[in-house]
Amino acid sequence: MTTALSSHTTEEVRALLVPPGSALLHELSHGLGGPYHVLFPERFDANAAAFRQAFAEAGVEGRVYYAKKANKAATFVERAAVAGLGVDVASHGELREALAAGVRGRDLVVTGPAKDDQLLRVAVLQGALVAVDALDELDRLITLAAELGRTAQVLLRRLPPGQPHSRFGLDDGELETALHRCRTEHVEMAGFSFHLSGYDIRERADLAAESVRLCTHARTLGLRADRVSAGGGFAVDYVDAESWNRFHESTRPEHFHAHKAFSGYYPYHSPVAGADALRTLLATTPAGEDLSLAELVRAAGVTLLVEPGRALLDQAGCTVFRVQGAKERDGYDILTVDGSSLSLSEQWFDSEFLPDPVLVPCERPDLADAGPYPACVGAATCLESDMLTWRKIRFPVRPAAGDLLVYLNTAGYQMDSNESPFHELPLPPKVVIEGPSSASGSARPRWRLDRHP
Repeated sequence: MTTALSSHTTEEVRALLVPPGSALLHELSHGLGGPYHVLFPERFDANAAAFRQAFAEAGVEGRVYYAKKANKAATFVERAAVAGLGVDVASHGELREALAAGVRGRDLVVTGPAKDDQLLRVAVLQGALVAVDALDELDRLITLAAELGRTAQVLLRRLPPGQPHSRFGLDDGELETALHRCRTEHVEMAGFSFHLSGYDIRERADLAAESVRLCTHARTLGLRADRVSAGGGFAVDYVDAESWNRFHESTRPEHFHAHKAFSGYYPYHSPVAGADALRTLLATTPAGEDLSLAELVRAAGVTLLVEPGRALLDQAGCTVFRVQGAKERDGYDILTVDGSSLSLSEQWFDSEFLPDPVLVPCERPDLADAGPYPACVGAATCLESDMLTWRKIRFPVRPAAGDLLVYLNTAGYQMDSNESPFHELPLPPKVVIEGPSSASGSARPRWRLDRHP
């Protein structure tokens, strides 16, 4: 039998999973006529405050930018604007949405490779930071700034030495050329940034320290160079260590429908996650240094920027599907829900969102705690590969049509990165739950639809 991977959750979510709170989930399923996402913006606020507190504890001048690509909902960008957070955008559409939500141009950082001229033009006009990824992009940016009679705010993106095949960033020679091209009245060279894949804190600390040294070098050329962006890459802890280790030790092909195999998974357990990962990063002594990263940053008079997405959205949302049918096959059930795996975007990486969905049964006379009942979860499409959960989940009661499956902690990258109205199925709407009543469980939560189309 497959290992249970129960997701960490919060009081406000637990109150919705059992009566009387679960009545709201069933009513929303009926009223919206399909799957939907639930958002908890107050959890976003708490995560952002925790990151800021980590900077304050270390005595470091730091700035938190929300990586907007992690979720398309308007509510999180609106909360970022109110809290005075920065926002990381990588397209003209994301920039436009951030400005419309009240984020000031100077609080934006524009990332992504080979940005088009329209995006660069608006970034210059708004005074946004632009992370320049290539020499030709820098040339276009300088030309645009000159035509507009403005000064472009620039971070030079460093190619990570430990990831030389990355398609992001400038190598040593390109970086030196870029520094000299930044010595123009149409550029204010603000500092350096980098993009790292993965969650290796020491690697991030080493590259951040190198970027601080690059700031010192850039200042000898008369450039401002007082900011370093360490990007995102702050892990989220979804499940406990014991369950995660047991899953890896005991998992076998027969635990998955059709003996499905994956090459790897997101690290759903992380002993150091979120703001604690930032604390660890700041306390790390980079290779070749005698001081911690926090001490190096302070000594150099550098502001450290971070761009978390998933970590700011930890516990800030869940996804709800209704069971449409079930069939028994070889000792387990195949469930079909009213949506698609495109609303659980881990499939995008040829992987699986592993935390167990929670069954929220409808009222029915045959309900009895006689499990476990193993079941996989398929989508309401005609594609054999469209499975929300290939793994045979151990449910305490047998799922039936009308029951709900709630996938927990899906706000970070899962909800909408890969969404598509395939089969003309509507995209799942986002329901925002907020206010003091949402956490108590004693009063009916307040809800509204997110304003994103």
